[in-house]
Amino acid sequence: MTVPEAGRTVDITELILDDHHEQRRLFAILEQIGQADTKSLAAVWGRLGVFLELHAAAEEAIFYPMLLKVGLVARRQTATEAETLDAIKDHNEIRDAVTEVARYQAGASEWFAAVGAANLANSDHMAEEEREGLTDFRRLASLQQRHDLAVAFTAFQARNYSGVPVIDKDPQAYIREAESGLRDGSRGSLNIGGLKEP
Repeated sequence: MTVPEAGRTVDITELILDDHHEQRRLFAILEQIGQADTKSLAAVWGRLGVFLELHAAAEEAIFYPMLLKVGLVARRQTATEAETLDAIKDHNEIRDAVTEVARYQAGASEWFAAVGAANLANSDHMAEEEREGLTDFRRLASLQQRHDLAVAFTAFQARNYSGVPVIDKDPQAYIREAESGLRDGSRGSLNIGGLKEP
């Protein structure tokens, strides 16, 4: 782990917020494209659908295990477990909503309704995450931890820019697995070495 020079840090919480802004922007663009312009609708949705899954996968691989870790160290395990449990459930709902959009022809009224449902599920998740998980992480994690995770988060997204498999996760099993890794002696490091390969 290299200590960044003063003023040259990145913060995972800011990167997640940047992703949220981009998601909101793409949903807003979809609302402004005419119903008859099905090629543009399909192209923008194609980008957004992949981005939503990639963002969720990056959070699940990088951010949420560390939120659980800092919660454990700070004796806030119950709160960070609840936030993580809710986030994984939300990610599954977003995945299901994205899958539903694929059932319809771009531009059809059913397609717009499914996109609207995906937007709602995603918006609810982002608002809750911004209010809870990101706030807690800024309070509990050091700037160095947030920087190192930002680098890992960016690298994960760069390696997987074309998308990742869409797989719902069992929220309870996710937490058990993440916490098992923490109890196996990884409290002293970020334990992100395994994320160097896709």
